Order: sequence, then C-alpha cells, then structure tokens
Amino acid sequence: RRSGQYTMNHDHSKKTPDGASFDCSGSQDSLDELSMDDYWKEIENIHETRGNNHEERVALVVKEPDEGELEEEWLKEAGLSNLFDESSDDSLDSVVFLSTLTRTQKAAVEKRVETVTQTMRKRNKQHQIPDVRDIFRLQNDSKGKVCDGSEPSTLRTSENKNETQDGTKGPMFNLGMDEQKSALEDVPFSDNDINLKISFAEQAANFKDGSAGKMWKGGGRDTLLPNFRLPKDKTGTTKIGDLAPQDMKKVYSLALIELTALYDVLGTEFKQQKAVKIKTKDSGLFGVPLSVLLEQDQKRVPGTKIPLIFQKLIAQIEEATLETEGLLRIPGVSTRIKSLCQELEAKFYEGTFNWENVKQHDAASLLKLFIRELPQPLLTVEYLKAFQDVQNLPMEEHRVQALNLLILLLPEANRDTLKVLLEFLQRVIDHQDKNKMTLKNVAMVMAPNLFTFHGFGSKTIEQSEFAMAAGTANVMRFMIQYQKLLWTIPKFIVNQVRKQNTESQKKEKKDKAVKKLLKKMAYDREKHEKQEKSPNDTDVPQGVIRVQAPHLSKVSMAIQLTEELKAGDVVARFLSQKSGNVQTLKKEEVFLYEIGGNIGERCLDDDTYMMDLYQLNPNAEWVIKPKQS
Repeated sequence: RRSGQYTMNHDHSKKTPDGASFDCSGSQDSLDELSMDDYWKEIENIHETRGNNHEERVALVVKEPDEGELEEEWLKEAGLSNLFDESSDDSLDSVVFLSTLTRTQKAAVEKRVETVTQTMRKRNKQHQIPDVRDIFRLQNDSKGKVCDGSEPSTLRTSENKNETQDGTKGPMFNLGMDEQKSALEDVPFSDNDINLKISFAEQAANFKDGSAGKMWKGGGRDTLLPNFRLPKDKTGTTKIGDLAPQDMKKVYSLALIELTALYDVLGTEFKQQKAVKIKTKDSGLFGVPLSVLLEQDQKRVPGTKIPLIFQKLIAQIEEATLETEGLLRIPGVSTRIKSLCQELEAKFYEGTFNWENVKQHDAASLLKLFIRELPQPLLTVEYLKAFQDVQNLPMEEHRVQALNLLILLLPEANRDTLKVLLEFLQRVIDHQDKNKMTLKNVAMVMAPNLFTFHGFGSKTIEQSEFAMAAGTANVMRFMIQYQKLLWTIPKFIVNQVRKQNTESQKKEKKDKAVKKLLKKMAYDREKHEKQEKSPNDTDVPQGVIRVQAPHLSKVSMAIQLTEELKAGDVVARFLSQKSGNVQTLKKEEVFLYEIGGNIGERCLDDDTYMMDLYQLNPNAEWVIKPKQS
C-alpha cells in the first residue's frame, strides 16, 4: 500500500503522549512528548502536499544483497578490491594502505575479508583470496611493528609509543591507541573536547573496556546537549576542502573503515544500502538528481557547487526576515505549492519567474519539497540507514564522531548542499526569541524531510515510524548543533594519509631511481658499443659482464666470470677501488643486484655464483647499490 507510508496523520499527533515514550532506541537525550507534535504535523503536511502526486512517484528500490555481497562492495569502496579480485593491479597501494591502519580498523577489514572468503568458497569459486592477516604479518616480519606496534586484531595498548612503521621516531604519525593511555589519564582535553588525535574506534574500545569515558545525562532541552569543542592543534585544523582530491580519496577509504570499526566496537550493525538504478529526470528542478542539477547550473554559473534553485529558495526565505514566528513549521497551502512548483519548472531558468508572488512560508515549503523530491536522499541511499543508526550509539561523543565520519563519506554535491542547509537552519535558530523555532523545533520539522524518504517503500514504516521519529529528530539536532565539528577531518585520519603518502613516495622514489639508472646504463652501453666499433677494439668476450656502481668511486667495470666468482667477490673488487673522499659506503651497506631480463629486480646474496646466474639470466643488467630498507 504505497500511500501507507504517510498514514501518520492528525490521529497520530493526538496519540503522541503514548507514542512519545519511544526514546530513540536507547538515546540518552530523548525528546519530551509535546515536542513530537511538530514531527507528526510535518508528516501530515508532507502527505497533504504529495496528494495524488504520491501515486505517480516511482519508488527507488533498495536491493536486498546476497550473502557476502555487502562485504565485497565494502572492500571495493574501501579501495581494497584487490584482496579478492585477481584482476586488480593496485596491490602495492593496498599494502601501503593496510600498513597504516589501527588495530580496530584492521579488525574491521579482516572481518569483511573473512566473510567474502567464506562466501566465495560456498560458491565454489576458484579465487585464491589472501588472508589480510598474512599481509599484516608480512609487514611485521619485514618492517617490525605494524603502524601502531600491535597485533592486527588485538586491542592491547602498545608500549611502542612514538615509533613509526620504519622504526624511526615520529609522534606526528601516531595513529592508534599508542598515546591513548597518557592522553586519557593526563586529561589534556576538557570533558567536552573532541579528541581528534586518536582513532574514534580505539577510544570507543578503551571506553568499552571501562578504562575511560563518561556518560552524559541527556534530556529534552537544547541546553543539555554537551558543548563539544575542537581542542587547539599546533599543526592546524584540517577542514573538508583543505586537502587535494587525491588525498580526499584516501580520507574516504579511511573514514569508511573507521566508521565500520566504530560501529563494530559499539555493537551496532553497519550495512550500506544499495539502490537499484531507476530512470530519473534529466532536466528541470524538482525530482532531478543533484549531479544533473549541478551540471545544468554550471553551464549558467561556472563553478557552482550548490543547485541554483536551492540557493534562491534560501535567499527568498531570508529576504523577508528570519524572525517570522513558526518559520519552517507553518506550511504553505498545498495547492499553491503545487502551482508554484510547476511555474518554477517552466520559468526559473528563463528568468521570467515572479518571485514577488512567493510568500515566505511558500518558499520554506518549496525548500523542503526540493529535499524530499530528490530521486535519492540527500544523505544518500548508501548511508541513510547509517545516519539513522547514529541514535543507537551509547554516548553523545560517539554520535558526533559517527556523524563526522558519515559527512566525510557523502558525495561532494550532497555534502556541500547539506552544509548550506545546516548553516541556514542555524541562522533560523539564532532568531528563536522571535520566531519560536528552537533547535528542537527545527530538528523536529526537518527530520521527516531528510529521513522519511519516499523511495524505501512502506513494509515496516507503520511499525517503526514512532520509534524512528524521536531518533532521527535527535540525529538532526546533532547535525545542526555540531556542524562546525562535522566538517573537520580528524587529525588521526590526516596522519594516516601522511603516512600513506610517505610510504608511496618511498616506493615511487625507488622506482624512479631504477628507471634513471637503467637509462644511464643504456646510455653507457651505447657509448661503449660505439667505442668498440673502432678498428682497434673487439666485442666484449663471452663470459664477461659489465657491472654499474653509480654510488661508488669506480662507477663501471667489466668483470670476467669464472666458476668460482661470487657476488660478494664482485662487490669487494669495486670497494677496493678507492678514490679520494668519494668512497663512503661499507661492504655491509651495498649489494649486487640482478635487474631485468627474466626478473624485475633481485638483491643477490654474497654467496651467489655469478656464472650459474648469468647462464640462467643472460640478459640481466648488474648494479651495485645500497639496499633499500
């Protein structure tokens, strides 16, 4: 029954004294009974505005995923598809990425990989899926402690306080719980400061263990929400928009893993929804995807990040005064809204629409209509449920942290539009002495427009709507109240990005050095061949190799192979050729490398017999250089 979705009409508003006992599924700041009246009135207004149009809507079908499909999609979103997809070519990047994860993040990854592994086994797929724990162990074996100095799946505090992956001292890159004990015991933050230096999931795990944390007593009044603050950071606070796109991609992956880890630790199920694609309008204003709107708007105003109609409706509301009593709560007449909507569709882009005919309450109703009519919710199909589930987290601090990560996960267009909306709502609240619209009132009125999405059908709406109402209104309160916090990129995530970039640059530098070396060797060989074409020279005889040593005083030498010649002997011969102050490297610092031919690059053991290796790979180049750590 399609119309059943909005059956919460006038009768339900009369029942709110009973219904309001749904205290948002364990929320610590449930709203009082009377305040729910605004929510149900808004539901009724939405139902009335839809009218017959509701039957014309094409519902957005949310696909019920197969077993393991959610986890597979999650790994793809996190940039770790190569862990189960053999065709993926980003394994080096993934190894770098995995090496920067905290313990709880690793546990979240391992859990999803295990599910995908089991599912593929059940499907009898012949995929050889590596165990993520093996990758972590490999990093442990080759580089010592993993990132935060702990075993992948444990939550024990490490004693390796400021040690980075390569063993150097570097507190800037501390990512996990290494500093957590001291950070919590020394109380560097006030009670209501949000700790952005330590992984949220690690903090939650520590709280869950009973070693830290504080429960706030919530209540119905706005004043009882904690006054969370951002502590001062000497290195500066990073806001969304401060980082380059390539770094924001890393932030997205890390935020997804961190949010999942946080929900795992707190015992809340995290499942991304997936929408089945439906046909949507490719032009117009209402019911048009944000991406399409912005594409057509950018042709008129280059660089536009917020839909022009959205900006204009907010401007129209503010043009009068924000002191109007009942602003956002009192609806425009539904028939008039429908007429204005049709007229806007026809005349907005032509510039012939007469805005003087639009009353303030009409503009507010049109603004809410625009949000509701988006083909996919402003908070996205993927994360709408995760936003709703924020209400189930045990502490206000956890909810703010989860919302912070969810904002980072939104597509740029959705995030930018949401930001403009929340800033506008705060300006409305700033005039509450006159307009009587408190944070609670505004949250109650706006929650149904953002959370009660038309596309999700109505199977369980009637049973769950009461319980969802107070919860989503509380989430709406949090988004408005803490919006300045929510657009901050946590320092621990920025540090993880820094670590990834550092490790990636090391790899790139190594690759470039090899290419440069090979180029130089090719040049030297060409020069050598030209010289040997002279009448007095002969070709290099069979069984002679040319070894390059760009780091040593003797940069090149022809070596006659014998049955007994070993790699260590070749290195020793070069080191014996001292010239002034150029010779700085010791025997244990340089190695002979086999490069190219039928191998990429291989560092040779000192006891390698060169004649045998030469016969195995006669096309290799030979280079003496320091070993890469």
